[in-house]
Amino acid sequence: MSALDPQAAQLLARVARAALPPYWEVPPHLARRLYRETRAALAPPAPEVARVRLHVVHGRFALRGYWPALAAPEARLPALVYYHGGGWVIGDLDTHDVLCRELANAVRCAVFAVDYRLAPEHPFPAAVEDACDALAWVAENADALGVDAARLAVGGDSAGGNLAAVAALAARDAGRPKLAAQLLVYPATDQHGGFPSHERNAEGYLLTRQAIEYFRGHYLPDARLWGDWRASPLRAPDHRAVAPAFVLTAGFDPLRDEGLAYAERLAEAGVEVSYREYPDMIHGFLLFGGVLARAREALVECAAWLAARLAAR
Repeated sequence: MSALDPQAAQLLARVARAALPPYWEVPPHLARRLYRETRAALAPPAPEVARVRLHVVHGRFALRGYWPALAAPEARLPALVYYHGGGWVIGDLDTHDVLCRELANAVRCAVFAVDYRLAPEHPFPAAVEDACDALAWVAENADALGVDAARLAVGGDSAGGNLAAVAALAARDAGRPKLAAQLLVYPATDQHGGFPSHERNAEGYLLTRQAIEYFRGHYLPDARLWGDWRASPLRAPDHRAVAPAFVLTAGFDPLRDEGLAYAERLAEAGVEVSYREYPDMIHGFLLFGGVLARAREALVECAAWLAARLAAR
């Protein structure tokens, strides 16, 4: 097993010294504030983009659209529909604003960040409904948005990676929209857990066993729903003909093994898959580009893969 990256070790020591309570010890509204404040402190400066626009979908949730810097006003761009992480309970458009800006510029695509409804106020399957409706809305309004519906991708990190995987499966089942790619960053793919990495990395690496139970308890309070493929895409009955995928995992992450299992399941189903593990990294690291060099490396790698997939259409 690889050693923990020194910068990641410094970050964990910094977290340990903080006087803030863990998420599972506070109510969701306070956990959201803690997440927003701490992520902002670890992010790199926000890059400039050509423009940012807010859109309201069905009067129920919002999308924030980003158009890359130097994009020609008349250009018809590929698009990425992006779902933020945060255990379906925390996280929002602002916690992932820098990442979405970076992806827009690096991939040279429009990015539509989804402000899906959060638990416990809106438990499963509300986030799934919003995820699928957001994707359909972007595809249906492609002309007005200046994007190419034939070059459309989904992506997300952690809980957002879960929603991206589910949205890709649902789009395949519905026959539309036809997706060019799915970008799954340390995705949650099986609510039952039980993988060795859940035990190996249960404590000490930001995402802990208690945090996972806290998030799942709010999102899926009925354990009978854990096996629903819309909650656990690894358990979908059929993964054939879903969009090509890039799956990224971190070695010191409880979700590492279920991310790998999902990549393997897609490959077994004949789906084109690229799998990349950062063995010395922790869960959530892609957002920490202000303090982790490896986060910047991963962003470049994700963007290069996605740009190639979207350009190939």
